[in-house]
Amino acid sequence: MSRRNLLRAGLAAAATAASGLLWAQTYPTRPITLVVPFPPGGLADIVARPVAESLGRELGQSVVIENKPGAGGGIGMGAVAKSRPDGYTLLMALSSLTVIPEADAILGRAPLFALSDLRPVARYTADPTVLAVRADAPWKTVQEFVEDAKKRPGVIAYGSSGNYGTMHVPMEILAQNAGIQLNHIPFTGAGPAVVALLGGQIEAVSSGPATVLQHIKAGKLRALAHWGNGKLAAVSEVPSLRETGFAAEYAQWSGLFVPAGVPDAVAQRLRAAAKAAAQDARVKEVIGNAGSPVLYQDTPEFEKYVQEDARKMADVVRRMGKIQ
Repeated sequence: MSRRNLLRAGLAAAATAASGLLWAQTYPTRPITLVVPFPPGGLADIVARPVAESLGRELGQSVVIENKPGAGGGIGMGAVAKSRPDGYTLLMALSSLTVIPEADAILGRAPLFALSDLRPVARYTADPTVLAVRADAPWKTVQEFVEDAKKRPGVIAYGSSGNYGTMHVPMEILAQNAGIQLNHIPFTGAGPAVVALLGGQIEAVSSGPATVLQHIKAGKLRALAHWGNGKLAAVSEVPSLRETGFAAEYAQWSGLFVPAGVPDAVAQRLRAAAKAAAQDARVKEVIGNAGSPVLYQDTPEFEKYVQEDARKMADVVRRMGKIQ
């Protein structure tokens, strides 16, 4: 490259950097949309609402929640992945984010998005899911639940937020480990699935504590076990599946993402606001009261966490196979 072309390239790079810095200094100049890819009432929605309020205060603009459910969260996630990467469309995703691309490949369908289309900003929660049944159900322990399922293969119905979603995958992990067959009924999100459980349309769910804890405390639901390792503070008296003899673990996490093409300067602005939200007393109170304490991860750690989770979940989804 000639000296003249080198000078031009250097000037262009400097101009681009200056433009990005100016953008970050002025961003945001209008309201921001935070997409929740599930209906109201589930973990993503519970986390997103107080976080949106805090982000709005930090950024000086309104952050508006948009619930965009469907395909186990894939519709909303795909919409954000394909949106303009300008920092005005954010995503509050759950751990199904790492499962859906692998499920698309197994099903042989056009991908809703690729993991590389989205950029992690911050993780807010990471909880094992809880096996919940109605308080009047005949099972008092997970062993009784499993024994009944063995006697009636494919009969006990459980609800989820959609195929390969965060309520479907843990139940399939348990079913594979315990050698049982259950009847999977997909809904559009955790909220509708829990409503169906309360109404008697299904018999069980595997859900994050935030979605079921209030009903457990009210005596409407009973927790049989959880997918963690050790004690779970929200239901401290409930054993883990490992403690009851089943090698089944699963964590349902929630985290903030942006489209991959968002300029670094804008991503850093959002990163700082996201960190402030994790330290916000109101955010901690709302999420903690729901049973999911804030377990914040900053961008570098969260990026590594997402990649490792994607690797683990790819193995799980391949074992689950093709589900229509």
